[in-house]
Amino acid sequence: MHLPVFDIAGLGVSKNDILVRAFAPYIKEHQKLMIPHGHSFYHIVYFTQGGGSHTIDFESFDVKANQIYFMTPGQVHHWDFKGEVDGYVMNFSESFFQSFLLRPDYLDDFGFFRGATNESVVELPTGIQPKIKGIFEEMIRLRNSINPKNIDHLRILALELFMNVEKLNDKSEKEIAPHNQFVLRNFKLLIEKNYKQFKLPKEYASLLYITPNYLNALCNDVLGISAGEMIRNRVILEAKRLLVNLDLPVANIAYELNFADNSYFSKFFKKHVGVTPEEFRKGTTA
Repeated sequence: MHLPVFDIAGLGVSKNDILVRAFAPYIKEHQKLMIPHGHSFYHIVYFTQGGGSHTIDFESFDVKANQIYFMTPGQVHHWDFKGEVDGYVMNFSESFFQSFLLRPDYLDDFGFFRGATNESVVELPTGIQPKIKGIFEEMIRLRNSINPKNIDHLRILALELFMNVEKLNDKSEKEIAPHNQFVLRNFKLLIEKNYKQFKLPKEYASLLYITPNYLNALCNDVLGISAGEMIRNRVILEAKRLLVNLDLPVANIAYELNFADNSYFSKFFKKHVGVTPEEFRKGTTA
């Protein structure tokens, strides 16, 4: 099995790099999305009706009404619905906001776009549900009659959606000092960019101009895990994503992740996951 990775142009987006529509007809037209797959674009689904499960990066969630899911490019996911599902879907390319926002990394400010599955699924309280539905309905109306003004209006509405949801999703960050919040955020971004090359906390501490002890204490105090575990978790996640692709030999995955050899990679994986890469591959593709 070769893990499919879908481009936004292959899912009904021929121009302007954005799709917004009702979810039920979208998923009926794209049954290929029911198997494990990745995508090269941002993918957001808000359920107004639903049941079953959704697996993102090998972590499963129960699908419920008034949940909103945020997925980033590179994540692996698939649906297993039970009964009727409906709601809204929005797909947009990585370049969609680049000409509109001063900072190209602006989306990284939102917790649900940092690739952590525990932050990417948000339960919407009753009070905000009509507002979120209204934003999606207005975006659908604008997307159906595209012109330059409408595209900018779509961007504004999308940012309004993100900001409203972020207010519900940032409780932990409000409780820590701004400087520590800044350090943790940049540590996460550095891991994302360098996890294949740098595997040790001291390497990231040097990039952050802090001591390894300070970085480790901060991670333990705020996140409950060590700095080393944060790095290892990202390496293991990427290994799992690559192992889903049966066309990719395990030795190639070890090389891709910058391990000295296949044997060392296999020992590392079994130590932290509990099974060998081959056993994990069989379990996820059986």
